[in-house]
Amino acid sequence: MRILRRVLLLLAATLLLAAAALAQGKFSLKDGDRVVFYGDSITDQRLYTTFAETYVVTRFPRLKIWFVHSGVGGDRVTGGWAGPIDVRLPRDVIAYKPTVMTIMLGMNDGSYRGWDDGIFKTYSTGYQHIIDTMKHALPGIRITVIQPSPYDDVTRPPNIDDGYNAVLVRYGQFVKELGEREGLLVADLNSPVVSMLEKAKAEDPELAKNIIEDRVHPGPGGHLIMVEALLKAWNAPAIVASVEIDAAAGRVARADNASVTGLKNGPSLTWTETDGALPMSVDMEDKPTALSVRSSDFIAALDQEPLKVTGLSAARHTLTIDGEKVGSFTKEQLEEGINLATLPTPMAKQAAKVHDLTLKHNDIHFARWRDVQISLKDYKLAAEPAVVEALNKLEEQIVQVQRATAKPLLRHYELKPE
Repeated sequence: MRILRRVLLLLAATLLLAAAALAQGKFSLKDGDRVVFYGDSITDQRLYTTFAETYVVTRFPRLKIWFVHSGVGGDRVTGGWAGPIDVRLPRDVIAYKPTVMTIMLGMNDGSYRGWDDGIFKTYSTGYQHIIDTMKHALPGIRITVIQPSPYDDVTRPPNIDDGYNAVLVRYGQFVKELGEREGLLVADLNSPVVSMLEKAKAEDPELAKNIIEDRVHPGPGGHLIMVEALLKAWNAPAIVASVEIDAAAGRVARADNASVTGLKNGPSLTWTETDGALPMSVDMEDKPTALSVRSSDFIAALDQEPLKVTGLSAARHTLTIDGEKVGSFTKEQLEEGINLATLPTPMAKQAAKVHDLTLKHNDIHFARWRDVQISLKDYKLAAEPAVVEALNKLEEQIVQVQRATAKPLLRHYELKPE
């Protein structure tokens, strides 16, 4: 019976690994993709978009995927100050020949008032025009339509009857139906954020107000929940790497998306490990961000890097990685498994460097696009083409450094009895 039970457990574990591998293989983005994020000021914040980019670059370091952030504050389906929609789409989307496009519009389209059939008609026909234009210009483009993020009617009382977010929810329902009709991916960036705000308010009502301070533009904590929803729509894997070591037997029981070598059990348990990915870069020192994460399933959904060690004799151990102390853990905690993604590991620090480079290349793109291409377009300056080309090359070089920085490194682990 024991042998049969072990065989069944092994079979179950094998099936789970196969299922995880299959899920990871179905991630929506592919090698060679070019992604354009399109939207209004919430996209223009370059928060959920840069979180998404860094996730992809660090979780799939072998894929070559390019990202362009084309959000403009105040935009509606008809366009805005940076140009009408039939200027915006050719210049800010089609010019980059994307294979993937995300669209988040609606916050401004509802005009911050109660439901109005005429205003909604403009939104629905304008949104359909965007889809038709993109499909005609780039046949085969894969579009993800986003149900607009919420107006915060949770942490403060609504300022119109039923609240403005009730209008956005109805707009989001249209987006969902449009996506289903047109064969598009749909991501809901409204209800998960509302759910998080409700939980955050229950824990700390005053701090919860800081997650979306002006009720429209979320801070990093709100955008983390938004990117979670987007990445879930793309079938993003939760696992960074998963390792299980049997110290008593001196063997690696499991290594998922990781390579473990040189396992030695002496006074300390030591080994070397190269993971296939890096954890998410999340600033948990920021209080609203920490509250957002605690009030959601963000860690469970996107940031799992479990290390499990069984067969230890000492009651407590100190874990170091590359000579840096990560933490002190009881035998029971290590047997249960610790999530390295939430700890100050060298891998987390490496991921933070990648995210910094994500922000830097986007800053260069913003300068080229908004401060030169758009702001100076009426002056026909002779030096402009050369400046644009130089900024494009500089951004390309930063992206190259970003990709190189995202490559996982060989790490040296030690569990030392205390």
